Amino acid sequence: MEISVSDVAAGASVTLTVSSDSYKAVAGADGRAAFADVQVDSRGVALVEATAEGQSIVTELRVLPGWVSVMPPILAIAVALTLRNVIPALLMGVWLGASALNSFTPAGIVKGLLDSFQVFVTGALANADHAAIILFSMMIGGMVGIITRNGGMSSIVKMIVSRARSAIGGQVSVWLMGLMIFFDDYSNTLVVGNTARPITDHLKISREKLAYIVDSTAAPIVCLALITTWIGYQVGLIGDALKGIPELANEAAYSVFLHSIPYSFYPILAVIFVLAVAASGMDFGPMYKAEVRARRGQVAPSMSEELPSMQGEELEPKPNIPLRAVNAFVPLAVLIVSLMLGLYLTGEGDTITDVVGSADAYKAMMWASFAGALTAGVMTVGQKILTAHETVDAWYGGVRAMLFAMIVLVLAWSLSDVTSALNTAGYLVTVLADTLPVQFVPAAVFVLSAITAFTTGTSWGTMGILMPLVVPLTWAVMSVNGMTSAADMHLLYSAVACNLAGAVWGDHCSPISDTTVLSSMASGCDHIEHVRTQLPYATLVGVIGLLVGTIPGGFGMSPGASIIIGIVILIATLKFFGRSADKAVG
Repeated sequence: MEISVSDVAAGASVTLTVSSDSYKAVAGADGRAAFADVQVDSRGVALVEATAEGQSIVTELRVLPGWVSVMPPILAIAVALTLRNVIPALLMGVWLGASALNSFTPAGIVKGLLDSFQVFVTGALANADHAAIILFSMMIGGMVGIITRNGGMSSIVKMIVSRARSAIGGQVSVWLMGLMIFFDDYSNTLVVGNTARPITDHLKISREKLAYIVDSTAAPIVCLALITTWIGYQVGLIGDALKGIPELANEAAYSVFLHSIPYSFYPILAVIFVLAVAASGMDFGPMYKAEVRARRGQVAPSMSEELPSMQGEELEPKPNIPLRAVNAFVPLAVLIVSLMLGLYLTGEGDTITDVVGSADAYKAMMWASFAGALTAGVMTVGQKILTAHETVDAWYGGVRAMLFAMIVLVLAWSLSDVTSALNTAGYLVTVLADTLPVQFVPAAVFVLSAITAFTTGTSWGTMGILMPLVVPLTWAVMSVNGMTSAADMHLLYSAVACNLAGAVWGDHCSPISDTTVLSSMASGCDHIEHVRTQLPYATLVGVIGLLVGTIPGGFGMSPGASIIIGIVILIATLKFFGRSADKAVG
Protein backbone atom coordinates (compact mmCIF):
# COMPACT_ATOMS: atom_id res chain seq x y z
CA MET A 1 0.00 0.00 0.00
CA GLU A 2 1.01 3.67 -0.19
CA ILE A 3 1.03 5.99 2.83
CA SER A 4 1.57 9.74 2.68
CA VAL A 5 2.70 12.09 5.44
CA SER A 6 1.84 15.77 4.89
CA ASP A 7 2.59 19.13 6.53
CA VAL A 8 6.32 18.40 6.77
CA ALA A 9 9.08 20.92 6.07
CA ALA A 10 10.36 20.61 2.50
CA GLY A 11 13.48 18.46 2.35
CA ALA A 12 12.97 17.02 5.82
CA SER A 13 13.72 13.33 6.41
CA VAL A 14 10.66 11.37 7.49
CA THR A 15 10.67 7.94 9.11
CA LEU A 16 7.58 5.77 8.99
CA THR A 17 7.28 2.83 11.37
CA VAL A 18 4.57 0.23 10.73
CA SER A 19 4.54 -2.56 13.30
CA SER A 20 8.25 -3.52 13.40
CA ASP A 21 9.20 -2.29 9.91
CA SER A 22 10.66 1.16 9.17
CA TYR A 23 10.65 3.18 5.94
CA LYS A 24 12.40 6.46 5.09
CA ALA A 25 11.51 9.22 2.64
CA VAL A 26 12.27 12.90 2.04
CA ALA A 27 9.46 15.47 1.97
CA GLY A 28 8.98 17.23 -1.34
CA ALA A 29 8.46 20.93 -2.00
CA ASP A 30 4.77 20.49 -1.16
CA GLY A 31 5.63 19.21 2.31
CA ARG A 32 4.49 15.68 1.51
CA ALA A 33 6.47 12.48 1.97
CA ALA A 34 5.17 9.42 0.13
CA PHE A 35 5.94 5.85 1.14
CA ALA A 36 5.26 3.25 -1.55
CA ASP A 37 5.02 -0.53 -1.16
CA VAL A 38 4.38 -0.40 2.58
CA GLN A 39 3.61 -3.93 3.80
CA VAL A 40 1.59 -4.96 6.83
CA ASP A 41 1.66 -8.65 7.64
CA SER A 42 -0.79 -8.63 10.55
CA ARG A 43 -4.54 -8.15 10.40
CA GLY A 44 -6.70 -6.10 12.70
CA VAL A 45 -5.26 -2.82 13.97
CA ALA A 46 -1.65 -1.84 13.25
CA LEU A 47 0.12 1.16 14.79
CA VAL A 48 1.67 3.62 12.34
CA GLU A 49 4.20 6.17 13.61
CA ALA A 50 5.63 9.02 11.52
CA THR A 51 8.69 10.89 12.78
CA ALA A 52 10.18 14.08 11.33
CA GLU A 53 12.42 16.77 12.84
CA GLY A 54 12.13 15.29 16.31
CA GLN A 55 8.33 15.21 16.31
CA SER A 56 6.21 12.08 16.10
CA ILE A 57 2.59 11.27 15.43
CA VAL A 58 0.95 7.89 15.95
CA THR A 59 -2.24 6.63 14.36
CA GLU A 60 -4.05 3.35 14.00
CA LEU A 61 -4.37 1.59 10.65
CA ARG A 62 -7.16 -0.91 10.14
CA VAL A 63 -5.92 -3.89 8.12
CA LEU A 64 -8.44 -6.09 6.30
CA PRO A 65 -8.06 -9.32 4.33
CA GLY A 66 -7.83 -8.52 0.61
CA TRP A 67 -10.93 -10.51 -0.31
CA VAL A 68 -13.09 -8.16 1.78
CA SER A 69 -12.42 -5.39 -0.76
CA VAL A 70 -14.31 -7.22 -3.52
CA MET A 71 -17.31 -8.14 -1.40
CA PRO A 72 -19.27 -4.82 -1.70
CA PRO A 73 -19.44 -4.86 -5.52
CA ILE A 74 -20.05 -8.62 -5.56
CA LEU A 75 -22.92 -8.20 -3.08
CA ALA A 76 -24.36 -5.31 -5.09
CA ILE A 77 -24.25 -7.29 -8.34
CA ALA A 78 -25.74 -10.42 -6.72
CA VAL A 79 -28.59 -8.48 -5.09
CA ALA A 80 -29.28 -6.55 -8.30
CA LEU A 81 -29.57 -9.74 -10.32
CA THR A 82 -31.63 -11.47 -7.60
CA LEU A 83 -34.09 -8.68 -6.74
CA ARG A 84 -33.94 -7.16 -10.22
CA ASN A 85 -33.85 -3.79 -8.53
CA VAL A 86 -30.65 -1.81 -8.47
CA ILE A 87 -31.44 0.67 -5.66
CA PRO A 88 -31.35 -1.75 -2.71
CA ALA A 89 -28.44 -3.58 -4.38
CA LEU A 90 -26.27 -0.48 -4.56
CA LEU A 91 -27.29 0.65 -1.09
CA MET A 92 -26.37 -2.72 0.42
CA GLY A 93 -23.02 -2.69 -1.38
CA VAL A 94 -22.21 0.78 -0.08
CA TRP A 95 -23.31 -0.22 3.42
CA LEU A 96 -21.12 -3.34 3.43
CA GLY A 97 -18.11 -1.36 2.24
CA ALA A 98 -18.65 1.44 4.74
CA SER A 99 -19.00 -1.14 7.52
CA ALA A 100 -15.73 -2.78 6.45
CA LEU A 101 -14.00 0.59 6.65
CA ASN A 102 -15.24 0.96 10.24
CA SER A 103 -15.44 -2.51 11.76
CA PHE A 104 -17.69 -5.55 11.63
CA THR A 105 -19.03 -4.88 15.10
CA PRO A 106 -22.60 -3.79 15.93
CA ALA A 107 -21.40 -0.22 16.39
CA GLY A 108 -19.30 -0.36 13.21
CA ILE A 109 -22.19 -1.74 11.17
CA VAL A 110 -24.54 0.99 12.41
CA LYS A 111 -21.92 3.67 11.71
CA GLY A 112 -21.36 2.10 8.29
CA LEU A 113 -25.05 2.52 7.50
CA LEU A 114 -24.96 6.17 8.55
CA ASP A 115 -21.69 6.79 6.66
CA SER A 116 -23.24 5.29 3.53
CA PHE A 117 -25.49 8.31 3.29
CA GLN A 118 -23.61 11.02 5.17
CA VAL A 119 -20.12 10.34 3.75
CA PHE A 120 -20.35 8.48 0.45
CA VAL A 121 -23.65 9.70 -1.04
CA THR A 122 -22.82 13.25 0.05
CA GLY A 123 -19.35 12.91 -1.45
CA ALA A 124 -20.77 11.66 -4.74
CA LEU A 125 -23.16 14.62 -4.94
CA ALA A 126 -20.54 17.14 -3.83
CA ASN A 127 -18.24 16.20 -6.71
CA ALA A 128 -18.41 19.02 -9.26
CA ASP A 129 -18.07 16.67 -12.25
CA HIS A 130 -20.86 14.46 -10.93
CA ALA A 131 -23.09 17.48 -10.42
CA ALA A 132 -22.40 18.55 -14.00
CA ILE A 133 -23.46 15.15 -15.32
CA ILE A 134 -26.66 15.23 -13.25
CA LEU A 135 -27.58 18.73 -14.43
CA PHE A 136 -26.64 17.89 -18.02
CA SER A 137 -28.83 14.77 -17.92
CA MET A 138 -31.77 16.66 -16.45
CA MET A 139 -31.49 19.49 -18.95
CA ILE A 140 -31.35 16.95 -21.79
CA GLY A 141 -34.48 15.35 -20.33
CA GLY A 142 -36.15 18.74 -20.09
CA MET A 143 -35.29 19.57 -23.69
CA VAL A 144 -36.69 16.23 -24.84
CA GLY A 145 -39.84 16.96 -22.84
CA ILE A 146 -40.33 20.25 -24.66
CA ILE A 147 -39.62 18.97 -28.18
CA THR A 148 -41.93 16.02 -27.52
CA ARG A 149 -44.77 18.20 -26.29
CA ASN A 150 -44.37 20.75 -29.11
CA GLY A 151 -44.71 18.05 -31.76
CA GLY A 152 -41.15 18.26 -33.10
CA MET A 153 -40.28 14.72 -32.12
CA SER A 154 -43.45 13.36 -33.68
CA SER A 155 -42.52 15.03 -36.95
CA ILE A 156 -39.02 13.48 -36.86
CA VAL A 157 -40.54 10.10 -36.11
CA LYS A 158 -42.80 10.38 -39.13
CA MET A 159 -39.89 11.41 -41.37
CA ILE A 160 -37.66 8.53 -40.28
CA VAL A 161 -40.48 6.02 -40.20
CA SER A 162 -41.27 6.90 -43.80
CA ARG A 163 -37.74 5.72 -44.67
CA ALA A 164 -37.26 3.02 -42.02
CA ARG A 165 -40.29 0.91 -42.80
CA SER A 166 -39.15 -2.17 -40.90
CA ALA A 167 -37.61 -3.12 -37.60
CA ILE A 168 -34.33 -3.83 -39.40
CA GLY A 169 -34.31 -0.37 -41.00
CA GLY A 170 -35.08 1.23 -37.65
CA GLN A 171 -32.25 -0.58 -35.87
CA VAL A 172 -29.73 0.35 -38.56
CA SER A 173 -30.93 3.97 -38.34
CA VAL A 174 -30.29 4.01 -34.58
CA TRP A 175 -26.83 2.50 -35.17
CA LEU A 176 -26.04 5.28 -37.64
CA MET A 177 -27.30 7.89 -35.18
CA GLY A 178 -24.91 6.42 -32.61
CA LEU A 179 -21.97 6.81 -34.99
CA MET A 180 -22.85 10.44 -35.65
CA ILE A 181 -22.35 11.52 -32.02
CA PHE A 182 -18.85 10.10 -31.70
CA PHE A 183 -17.25 12.74 -29.48
CA ASP A 184 -18.81 12.00 -26.05
CA ASP A 185 -20.38 8.85 -24.60
CA TYR A 186 -22.81 10.56 -22.22
CA SER A 187 -24.09 12.86 -24.98
CA ASN A 188 -24.32 9.92 -27.37
CA THR A 189 -26.34 7.81 -24.94
CA LEU A 190 -28.78 10.50 -23.83
CA VAL A 191 -29.39 12.12 -27.21
CA VAL A 192 -29.68 8.93 -29.29
CA GLY A 193 -31.70 7.03 -26.67
CA ASN A 194 -34.24 9.77 -26.09
CA THR A 195 -34.54 10.66 -29.76
CA ALA A 196 -34.82 7.11 -31.08
CA ARG A 197 -37.24 5.72 -28.49
CA PRO A 198 -40.46 6.92 -30.19
CA ILE A 199 -39.14 5.61 -33.53
CA THR A 200 -38.28 2.15 -32.23
CA ASP A 201 -41.56 1.94 -30.32
CA HIS A 202 -43.45 2.65 -33.53
CA LEU A 203 -41.48 -0.04 -35.38
CA LYS A 204 -42.06 -2.54 -32.55
CA ILE A 205 -38.40 -2.81 -31.57
CA SER A 206 -37.95 -3.81 -27.96
CA ARG A 207 -36.64 -1.32 -25.42
CA GLU A 208 -33.95 -3.88 -24.57
CA LYS A 209 -32.69 -3.84 -28.17
CA LEU A 210 -32.69 -0.04 -28.24
CA ALA A 211 -30.70 0.09 -24.99
CA TYR A 212 -28.21 -2.44 -26.40
CA ILE A 213 -27.66 -0.48 -29.61
CA VAL A 214 -27.33 2.79 -27.68
CA ASP A 215 -24.94 1.32 -25.11
CA SER A 216 -22.75 -0.43 -27.68
CA THR A 217 -22.36 2.59 -29.97
CA ALA A 218 -21.46 5.02 -27.18
CA ALA A 219 -18.30 4.15 -25.23
CA PRO A 220 -16.83 1.87 -27.97
CA ILE A 221 -17.07 4.66 -30.56
CA VAL A 222 -15.69 7.29 -28.17
CA CYS A 223 -12.91 4.89 -27.17
CA LEU A 224 -11.77 4.61 -30.80
CA ALA A 225 -12.38 8.07 -32.23
CA LEU A 226 -9.52 10.56 -32.45
CA ILE A 227 -11.46 13.68 -31.42
CA THR A 228 -13.36 12.89 -28.24
CA THR A 229 -13.76 13.94 -24.65
CA TRP A 230 -11.83 10.82 -23.64
CA ILE A 231 -8.60 11.65 -25.48
CA GLY A 232 -7.12 14.00 -22.91
CA TYR A 233 -7.84 11.60 -20.08
CA GLN A 234 -6.50 8.53 -21.87
CA VAL A 235 -3.37 10.18 -23.24
CA GLY A 236 -2.73 11.85 -19.88
CA LEU A 237 -2.80 8.51 -18.10
CA ILE A 238 -0.49 6.93 -20.67
CA GLY A 239 1.92 9.87 -20.50
CA ASP A 240 2.14 9.78 -16.71
CA ALA A 241 2.84 6.04 -16.79
CA LEU A 242 5.54 6.41 -19.45
CA LYS A 243 7.37 9.11 -17.48
CA GLY A 244 8.07 6.63 -14.70
CA ILE A 245 10.03 4.36 -17.06
CA PRO A 246 13.43 5.81 -18.08
CA GLU A 247 13.55 3.86 -21.35
CA LEU A 248 10.12 5.17 -22.38
CA ALA A 249 10.25 8.69 -20.94
CA ASN A 250 10.73 10.22 -24.40
CA GLU A 251 7.91 8.24 -26.04
CA ALA A 252 4.98 10.43 -27.13
CA ALA A 253 1.88 9.38 -25.22
CA TYR A 254 -0.42 10.24 -28.11
CA SER A 255 1.68 8.11 -30.45
CA VAL A 256 1.37 5.16 -28.06
CA PHE A 257 -2.40 5.70 -27.97
CA LEU A 258 -2.63 5.77 -31.78
CA HIS A 259 -0.57 2.58 -32.05
CA SER A 260 -2.88 0.91 -29.50
CA ILE A 261 -6.12 1.52 -31.45
CA PRO A 262 -5.76 -1.50 -33.81
CA TYR A 263 -5.46 -3.72 -30.72
CA SER A 264 -8.75 -2.44 -29.24
CA PHE A 265 -10.53 -5.57 -30.37
CA TYR A 266 -13.59 -5.39 -28.12
CA PRO A 267 -14.69 -1.84 -29.09
CA ILE A 268 -14.08 -2.49 -32.79
CA LEU A 269 -15.88 -5.84 -32.85
CA ALA A 270 -18.70 -4.55 -30.60
CA VAL A 271 -19.60 -1.76 -33.04
CA ILE A 272 -19.49 -4.14 -36.02
CA PHE A 273 -21.50 -6.83 -34.22
CA VAL A 274 -24.25 -4.31 -33.40
CA LEU A 275 -24.55 -3.56 -37.11
CA ALA A 276 -24.63 -7.29 -37.91
CA VAL A 277 -27.42 -7.87 -35.38
CA ALA A 278 -29.38 -4.84 -36.59
CA ALA A 279 -29.02 -5.53 -40.31
CA SER A 280 -29.69 -9.28 -40.11
CA GLY A 281 -32.76 -9.03 -37.89
CA MET A 282 -31.50 -12.07 -35.99
CA ASP A 283 -31.10 -12.45 -32.23
CA PHE A 284 -30.42 -15.13 -29.66
CA GLY A 285 -30.83 -15.62 -25.94
CA PRO A 286 -33.01 -13.25 -23.86
CA MET A 287 -32.84 -10.60 -26.58
CA TYR A 288 -34.67 -12.88 -29.01
CA LYS A 289 -37.54 -13.31 -26.55
CA ALA A 290 -37.68 -9.56 -26.01
CA GLU A 291 -37.85 -8.94 -29.75
CA VAL A 292 -40.63 -11.49 -30.24
CA ARG A 293 -42.61 -9.84 -27.47
CA ALA A 294 -42.06 -6.42 -29.04
CA ARG A 295 -43.19 -7.58 -32.50
CA ARG A 296 -46.42 -8.68 -30.86
CA GLY A 297 -46.98 -5.12 -29.71
CA GLN A 298 -45.37 -4.93 -26.28
CA VAL A 299 -42.06 -3.06 -26.54
CA ALA A 300 -41.41 -2.94 -22.78
CA PRO A 301 -41.15 -6.05 -20.57
CA SER A 302 -44.19 -6.90 -18.48
CA MET A 303 -42.69 -9.24 -15.89
CA SER A 304 -39.97 -6.92 -14.61
CA GLU A 305 -40.39 -3.79 -12.54
CA GLU A 306 -40.23 -0.68 -14.67
CA LEU A 307 -38.23 2.32 -13.58
CA PRO A 308 -40.54 4.52 -11.53
CA SER A 309 -39.57 7.38 -13.83
CA MET A 310 -41.14 5.49 -16.72
CA GLN A 311 -44.45 4.92 -15.00
CA GLY A 312 -47.43 7.26 -15.12
CA GLU A 313 -48.35 9.66 -17.89
CA GLU A 314 -46.01 9.88 -20.85
CA LEU A 315 -45.41 13.16 -22.64
CA GLU A 316 -47.46 13.40 -25.78
CA PRO A 317 -47.72 16.19 -28.35
CA LYS A 318 -50.36 18.77 -27.51
CA PRO A 319 -53.51 18.05 -29.53
CA ASN A 320 -54.25 20.12 -32.60
CA ILE A 321 -50.83 21.70 -33.05
CA PRO A 322 -48.66 21.84 -36.21
CA LEU A 323 -46.02 19.09 -36.27
CA ARG A 324 -42.79 20.75 -37.41
CA ALA A 325 -39.55 18.78 -37.48
CA VAL A 326 -37.58 22.01 -37.19
CA ASN A 327 -38.81 22.36 -33.60
CA ALA A 328 -36.78 19.26 -32.71
CA PHE A 329 -33.96 19.48 -35.26
CA VAL A 330 -32.87 22.99 -34.27
CA PRO A 331 -32.61 22.33 -30.49
CA LEU A 332 -30.75 19.07 -31.16
CA ALA A 333 -28.44 20.85 -33.61
CA VAL A 334 -27.84 23.61 -31.07
CA LEU A 335 -27.06 20.94 -28.47
CA ILE A 336 -24.50 19.17 -30.68
CA VAL A 337 -22.90 22.34 -32.10
CA SER A 338 -22.76 23.94 -28.63
CA LEU A 339 -21.08 20.85 -27.23
CA MET A 340 -18.44 20.84 -29.96
CA LEU A 341 -17.97 24.61 -29.64
CA GLY A 342 -17.69 24.27 -25.85
CA LEU A 343 -15.05 21.59 -26.23
CA TYR A 344 -13.14 23.87 -28.58
CA LEU A 345 -13.36 26.93 -26.32
CA THR A 346 -12.35 25.09 -23.15
CA GLY A 347 -9.49 23.16 -24.76
CA GLU A 348 -5.94 24.05 -25.69
CA GLY A 349 -3.50 22.88 -28.32
CA ASP A 350 -2.32 23.28 -31.87
CA THR A 351 -4.59 20.66 -33.45
CA ILE A 352 -8.28 19.85 -33.15
CA THR A 353 -7.37 16.55 -31.50
CA ASP A 354 -5.27 18.29 -28.86
CA VAL A 355 -7.92 20.93 -28.24
CA VAL A 356 -10.80 18.48 -27.78
CA GLY A 357 -8.65 16.10 -25.77
CA SER A 358 -7.74 18.80 -23.24
CA ALA A 359 -11.21 20.35 -23.08
CA ASP A 360 -13.39 20.63 -19.99
CA ALA A 361 -16.05 18.16 -21.14
CA TYR A 362 -18.32 18.78 -18.15
CA LYS A 363 -18.39 22.53 -18.67
CA ALA A 364 -19.10 22.03 -22.38
CA MET A 365 -21.89 19.57 -21.56
CA MET A 366 -23.48 22.09 -19.18
CA TRP A 367 -23.37 24.86 -21.78
CA ALA A 368 -24.72 22.63 -24.53
CA SER A 369 -27.63 21.15 -22.57
CA PHE A 370 -28.70 24.57 -21.29
CA ALA A 371 -28.49 26.08 -24.77
CA GLY A 372 -30.49 23.19 -26.25
CA ALA A 373 -33.25 23.38 -23.65
CA LEU A 374 -33.40 27.19 -23.88
CA THR A 375 -33.63 27.04 -27.67
CA ALA A 376 -36.46 24.51 -27.48
CA GLY A 377 -38.35 26.67 -25.00
CA VAL A 378 -37.92 29.93 -26.91
CA MET A 379 -38.93 28.36 -30.24
CA THR A 380 -42.00 26.74 -28.69
CA VAL A 381 -43.25 29.88 -26.96
CA GLY A 382 -42.26 32.10 -29.88
CA GLN A 383 -44.44 30.10 -32.30
CA LYS A 384 -47.26 30.07 -29.74
CA ILE A 385 -47.40 26.29 -29.89
CA LEU A 386 -47.36 26.17 -26.08
CA THR A 387 -47.77 28.87 -23.49
CA ALA A 388 -44.89 29.70 -21.17
CA HIS A 389 -46.61 27.74 -18.40
CA GLU A 390 -47.16 24.70 -20.64
CA THR A 391 -43.53 24.85 -21.81
CA VAL A 392 -42.24 24.83 -18.24
CA ASP A 393 -44.55 21.90 -17.44
CA ALA A 394 -43.22 20.01 -20.47
CA TRP A 395 -39.64 20.74 -19.38
CA TYR A 396 -40.40 19.59 -15.84
CA GLY A 397 -42.00 16.40 -17.17
CA GLY A 398 -38.79 15.58 -19.02
CA VAL A 399 -36.66 16.38 -15.95
CA ARG A 400 -38.87 14.25 -13.73
CA ALA A 401 -38.35 11.27 -16.04
CA MET A 402 -34.62 11.44 -15.29
CA LEU A 403 -34.85 11.68 -11.51
CA PHE A 404 -34.91 8.00 -10.60
CA ALA A 405 -31.96 7.21 -12.84
CA MET A 406 -30.02 10.08 -11.26
CA ILE A 407 -30.56 8.45 -7.86
CA VAL A 408 -29.14 5.21 -9.25
CA LEU A 409 -26.23 7.13 -10.73
CA VAL A 410 -25.37 8.77 -7.40
CA LEU A 411 -25.44 5.40 -5.63
CA ALA A 412 -23.22 3.89 -8.35
CA TRP A 413 -20.71 6.68 -7.79
CA SER A 414 -20.95 6.10 -4.04
CA LEU A 415 -20.11 2.42 -4.47
CA SER A 416 -17.19 3.38 -6.70
CA ASP A 417 -15.86 5.60 -3.91
CA VAL A 418 -16.23 2.74 -1.43
CA THR A 419 -14.27 0.34 -3.65
CA SER A 420 -11.59 2.99 -4.07
CA ALA A 421 -11.29 3.38 -0.30
CA LEU A 422 -11.02 -0.41 0.06
CA ASN A 423 -8.35 -0.59 -2.70
CA THR A 424 -10.34 -3.18 -4.63
CA ALA A 425 -8.37 -2.65 -7.84
CA GLY A 426 -5.03 -3.04 -6.07
CA TYR A 427 -6.11 -6.36 -4.60
CA LEU A 428 -7.26 -7.62 -7.99
CA VAL A 429 -3.87 -6.70 -9.47
CA THR A 430 -1.98 -8.70 -6.85
CA VAL A 431 -4.24 -11.72 -7.37
CA LEU A 432 -4.52 -11.84 -11.15
CA ALA A 433 -1.40 -10.22 -12.60
CA ASP A 434 1.34 -12.34 -11.01
CA THR A 435 4.10 -14.21 -12.88
CA LEU A 436 2.61 -14.33 -16.39
CA PRO A 437 4.31 -15.30 -19.67
CA VAL A 438 5.01 -12.11 -21.57
CA GLN A 439 2.76 -13.05 -24.51
CA PHE A 440 -0.21 -13.37 -22.16
CA VAL A 441 0.28 -10.05 -20.38
CA PRO A 442 -2.16 -8.14 -22.67
CA ALA A 443 -4.80 -10.85 -22.16
CA ALA A 444 -4.28 -10.69 -18.39
CA VAL A 445 -4.62 -6.90 -18.52
CA PHE A 446 -7.89 -7.23 -20.44
CA VAL A 447 -9.32 -9.71 -17.92
CA LEU A 448 -8.12 -7.64 -14.97
CA SER A 449 -9.55 -4.42 -16.40
CA ALA A 450 -12.83 -6.15 -17.24
CA ILE A 451 -13.21 -7.60 -13.74
CA THR A 452 -12.30 -4.29 -12.15
CA ALA A 453 -14.76 -2.32 -14.29
CA PHE A 454 -17.45 -4.95 -13.74
CA THR A 455 -17.07 -4.88 -9.96
CA THR A 456 -16.59 -1.14 -9.59
CA GLY A 457 -18.97 0.00 -12.34
CA THR A 458 -16.67 2.62 -13.84
CA SER A 459 -14.56 2.45 -17.00
CA TRP A 460 -12.82 5.77 -16.34
CA GLY A 461 -12.02 4.72 -12.78
CA THR A 462 -10.62 1.43 -14.05
CA MET A 463 -8.40 3.22 -16.55
CA GLY A 464 -7.23 5.71 -13.96
CA ILE A 465 -6.45 3.06 -11.36
CA LEU A 466 -4.87 0.43 -13.58
CA MET A 467 -3.01 2.38 -16.29
CA PRO A 468 -0.26 3.47 -13.86
CA LEU A 469 0.17 -0.23 -13.02
CA VAL A 470 -0.31 -1.77 -16.47
CA VAL A 471 2.42 0.13 -18.33
CA PRO A 472 5.22 -0.51 -15.78
CA LEU A 473 4.08 -4.10 -15.26
CA THR A 474 4.10 -4.82 -19.00
CA TRP A 475 7.48 -3.17 -19.50
CA ALA A 476 8.95 -5.04 -16.53
CA VAL A 477 7.82 -8.41 -17.89
CA MET A 478 9.09 -7.46 -21.36
CA SER A 479 12.46 -6.48 -19.87
CA VAL A 480 12.81 -9.70 -17.91
CA ASN A 481 12.24 -11.65 -21.11
CA GLY A 482 14.60 -9.48 -23.16
CA MET A 483 11.79 -8.21 -25.40
CA THR A 484 12.23 -4.44 -25.42
CA SER A 485 13.09 -3.84 -29.08
CA ALA A 486 10.87 -1.95 -31.54
CA ALA A 487 9.66 -5.29 -32.91
CA ASP A 488 8.27 -6.16 -29.46
CA MET A 489 6.49 -2.86 -28.78
CA HIS A 490 3.21 -4.38 -29.96
CA LEU A 491 3.02 -6.00 -26.52
CA LEU A 492 2.98 -2.59 -24.82
CA TYR A 493 0.51 -1.17 -27.36
CA SER A 494 -1.76 -4.18 -26.88
CA ALA A 495 -1.58 -3.91 -23.07
CA VAL A 496 -2.56 -0.23 -23.21
CA ALA A 497 -5.44 -1.06 -25.58
CA CYS A 498 -6.56 -3.93 -23.34
CA ASN A 499 -6.74 -1.64 -20.33
CA LEU A 500 -9.07 0.68 -22.26
CA ALA A 501 -11.03 -2.09 -24.01
CA GLY A 502 -11.34 -4.27 -20.91
CA ALA A 503 -12.63 -1.28 -18.95
CA VAL A 504 -15.31 -0.65 -21.60
CA TRP A 505 -16.29 -4.33 -21.68
CA GLY A 506 -16.62 -4.60 -17.90
CA ASP A 507 -18.57 -1.35 -17.86
CA HIS A 508 -20.97 -2.74 -20.49
CA CYS A 509 -21.67 -5.89 -18.51
CA SER A 510 -21.95 -4.37 -15.04
CA PRO A 511 -25.39 -3.62 -13.60
CA ILE A 512 -23.82 -0.96 -11.37
CA SER A 513 -22.19 0.96 -14.22
CA ASP A 514 -23.18 4.60 -14.68
CA THR A 515 -23.18 4.36 -18.49
CA THR A 516 -25.31 1.22 -18.36
CA VAL A 517 -27.76 3.08 -16.13
CA LEU A 518 -27.80 6.03 -18.54
CA SER A 519 -28.45 3.71 -21.49
CA SER A 520 -31.39 2.12 -19.69
CA MET A 521 -32.72 5.50 -18.66
CA ALA A 522 -32.43 7.14 -22.08
CA SER A 523 -34.01 4.11 -23.77
CA GLY A 524 -36.85 3.83 -21.26
CA CYS A 525 -35.80 0.25 -20.53
CA ASP A 526 -35.90 -1.65 -17.26
CA HIS A 527 -32.30 -1.53 -16.08
CA ILE A 528 -31.87 -5.17 -15.08
CA GLU A 529 -33.54 -6.33 -18.30
CA HIS A 530 -31.05 -4.26 -20.26
CA VAL A 531 -28.15 -5.91 -18.45
CA ARG A 532 -29.65 -9.39 -18.79
CA THR A 533 -30.27 -9.11 -22.55
CA GLN A 534 -27.00 -7.32 -23.40
CA LEU A 535 -24.74 -9.62 -21.39
CA PRO A 536 -24.72 -12.58 -23.86
CA TYR A 537 -23.85 -10.29 -26.78
CA ALA A 538 -21.12 -8.41 -24.89
CA THR A 539 -19.70 -11.67 -23.53
CA LEU A 540 -19.58 -13.25 -26.99
CA VAL A 541 -17.77 -10.26 -28.49
CA GLY A 542 -15.41 -10.00 -25.52
CA VAL A 543 -14.46 -13.68 -25.65
CA ILE A 544 -13.95 -13.64 -29.44
CA GLY A 545 -11.85 -10.50 -29.16
CA LEU A 546 -9.73 -12.11 -26.45
CA LEU A 547 -9.25 -15.48 -28.14
CA VAL A 548 -8.92 -14.33 -31.74
CA GLY A 549 -7.34 -10.91 -31.21
CA THR A 550 -5.55 -10.29 -27.93
CA ILE A 551 -3.91 -13.67 -27.34
CA PRO A 552 -2.70 -14.20 -30.95
CA GLY A 553 -1.61 -10.55 -30.94
CA GLY A 554 0.69 -11.31 -28.03
CA PHE A 555 2.51 -13.74 -30.31
CA GLY A 556 2.79 -11.18 -33.12
CA MET A 557 -0.31 -11.83 -35.25
CA SER A 558 -1.49 -8.84 -37.28
CA PRO A 559 -4.41 -7.03 -35.62
CA GLY A 560 -6.02 -6.49 -39.02
CA ALA A 561 -6.14 -10.23 -39.67
CA SER A 562 -7.51 -10.82 -36.18
CA ILE A 563 -10.30 -8.30 -36.72
CA ILE A 564 -11.31 -9.90 -40.02
CA ILE A 565 -11.32 -13.39 -38.48
CA GLY A 566 -13.26 -12.08 -35.49
CA ILE A 567 -15.92 -10.52 -37.73
CA VAL A 568 -16.31 -13.77 -39.66
CA ILE A 569 -16.70 -15.81 -36.46
CA LEU A 570 -19.21 -13.35 -34.97
CA ILE A 571 -21.36 -13.33 -38.12
CA ALA A 572 -21.20 -17.12 -38.37
CA THR A 573 -22.22 -17.44 -34.70
CA LEU A 574 -25.12 -15.05 -35.26
CA LYS A 575 -26.26 -16.98 -38.33
CA PHE A 576 -26.01 -20.32 -36.54
CA PHE A 577 -27.61 -19.43 -33.21
CA GLY A 578 -29.72 -16.43 -34.22
CA ARG A 579 -33.41 -16.48 -35.03
CA SER A 580 -35.61 -13.87 -36.65
CA ALA A 581 -38.32 -12.38 -34.46
CA ASP A 582 -40.17 -11.22 -37.59
CA LYS A 583 -40.39 -14.77 -38.91
CA ALA A 584 -41.43 -16.11 -35.50
CA VAL A 585 -44.32 -13.67 -35.29
CA GLY A 586 -45.19 -14.02 -38.95
